[in-house]
Amino acid sequence: MKEFNPNYLDFEQPLLEIEAEINSLKNNHEKTEKTENKISKLTNEYESKTNKIFDNLTDWQISQLARHPLRPYTLDYIAHVFADFTELHGDRMFGDDSAIITGLGKIEKHDFVFIGHQKGRDAKEKVQRNFGMSKPEGYRKALRFMKLAEKFKLPIVTFIDTPGAYPGIDAESRNQSQAIADNLYTMSNLSVPIICIIIGEGGSGGALAIGIGDKIAMLQYSIYSVISPEGCASILWKDAKMAEKAAEALCITAPKLLNHKLIDKIIPEPLGGAHRDYAAMSSSLKMNLISIIDELKMQNINDLLSSRKKKIESYGDYQT
Repeated sequence: MKEFNPNYLDFEQPLLEIEAEINSLKNNHEKTEKTENKISKLTNEYESKTNKIFDNLTDWQISQLARHPLRPYTLDYIAHVFADFTELHGDRMFGDDSAIITGLGKIEKHDFVFIGHQKGRDAKEKVQRNFGMSKPEGYRKALRFMKLAEKFKLPIVTFIDTPGAYPGIDAESRNQSQAIADNLYTMSNLSVPIICIIIGEGGSGGALAIGIGDKIAMLQYSIYSVISPEGCASILWKDAKMAEKAAEALCITAPKLLNHKLIDKIIPEPLGGAHRDYAAMSSSLKMNLISIIDELKMQNINDLLSSRKKKIESYGDYQT
């Protein structure tokens, strides 16, 4: 019986055996020409099989990739992409929500205000970060720094990666829906460029609360949806096991959302997904982010606000 590695999704399991053999050969101190040739052959086989798998992914498989346990999170990108970052805390009303990271960032010549969701890696951090699900104080913290960005005329960059806003009683008692609504209203009218990037899972109002922007981009294997496939399946078919069918119906993947003009750009991921090569993914993200900031900074702010308004009003177009 083959070993199952939880860090590999079910459709990635065929790659596990090849990768293990490559690593074993690379760790062999007595390398010969025969060994090097075998490594080269296995590497080509690995790339070929990976291409074959990733060229035929279903929407459900892409949903699984967006939630991959090894996928880079916001703090990983901050470490790899930003030249400098100073984290800022608190909403000045209730407390500091660690499910949302806020602060001042810098990439090359560009200074900006940064807002992003942060999930946890181990059990302790997952609880601390509340699995990336923000409470009202998180969105009010984000709102505080949006207004700071406008005051100092700094662009805003947001990284979106959340299953959704936290639905608990304590969050509702502190006006979760109003906190989200306030952010939507404010972001619609802020007189600074706003760039929103879905880096993993963009779920419901929790994502939208920091997702109104002039340019909205998605990483190649991220998802963006009003509800999770499991939640949709539970409502429509009374069975969460129908999530694969729901994922297809929801049109939650980057190519489909680009086709519906709900996003503006797809940022390519390295072969096998972002979790396979943090450096390559960070380089791709950095290059695209600089390009978007340069483009938006060239526009007159009144034109930018007019374009943003038209973008928002175009959502929900339909034909009879």
